[in-house]
Amino acid sequence: MPVHTTDSSHGKGLGLSLAVGSALAFGGSGVAAKPLIEAGLAPLHVVWLRVAGAALVMLPLAVRHRDLPRRRPALLAGFGLLAVAGVQACYFAAISRIPVGVALLVEYLAPALVLGWVRFVQRRPVTRAAALGVVLAAGGLACVVEVWSGLRFDALGLVLALAAACCQVGYFVLADHGAGEGADPLGVIAYGLLVGAGLLTVVARPWEMDWSVLGGSARMNGGAVPAAALLAWIVLVATVIAYITGVLSVRRLSPQVAGVVACLEAVVATVLAWVLLGEHLSAPQVVGGAVVLAGAFIAQSSTPVKESVVGRSAVGEKVTSASRG
Repeated sequence: MPVHTTDSSHGKGLGLSLAVGSALAFGGSGVAAKPLIEAGLAPLHVVWLRVAGAALVMLPLAVRHRDLPRRRPALLAGFGLLAVAGVQACYFAAISRIPVGVALLVEYLAPALVLGWVRFVQRRPVTRAAALGVVLAAGGLACVVEVWSGLRFDALGLVLALAAACCQVGYFVLADHGAGEGADPLGVIAYGLLVGAGLLTVVARPWEMDWSVLGGSARMNGGAVPAAALLAWIVLVATVIAYITGVLSVRRLSPQVAGVVACLEAVVATVLAWVLLGEHLSAPQVVGGAVVLAGAFIAQSSTPVKESVVGRSAVGEKVTSASRG
């Protein structure tokens, strides 16, 4: 069942605005989370606060769609495990060790990895342009991490960022095989957040958290910012608003267009990290980042809709835009 798009310029304009808003909201998550981590919260605790807070906000939607766990248990479990818990835990752990911009650019290898899954696991053909996108993304990543300098970045941080990309791939594949008609995407997000919060509660052990950090302030590029304000931004803007606007944008745009606009997230995160956290990137890293995004754009837009891993299900198409960290 294809995504129901509108032919009106107003509908497309609104969809584009929502997609840009979603990229802006998602792009600010790492910049707000890193000061909390540096203030004394463990990355997993920040992720748990984000997911649990967002799940609480989205609880009314879960109640409204209370039949979803019975009809789509695998979809909800996969979304909670991969798109919520896996992506965010790996991403937040990565930014505790490497710059925000680098972590997100590594995560944007996901479109290339999806094509690898299609070509070598599912043994389905991909276009030459899509293959070129994969090569560009890999080459750009080499510039971002400055391989000629012997990988100066923390190796574990890079592995964690790559794990975040793999979690996105896992969810894209799950959405392709397990999503079906009739599951409202907002309900899937709500239950995915609940599942993710439950899983992270076991792993993060929030009862061991230093809750006093939230009552103090965190340092952001030399200035003091209330920790509670940063957490509120992460929960309300970078999670709830980002997910909802992302879903609504895909309902009005094609998955390809929404996916291309989503590449703005990496740009936003890098610029914000530069301005607010003082994380400066070298000229080769900036060029490499542009090449990564160009490769992601080509890889994503060159795959025919009918053959795309994320293109055959309405639920899959609507929800995959909400799977970012």
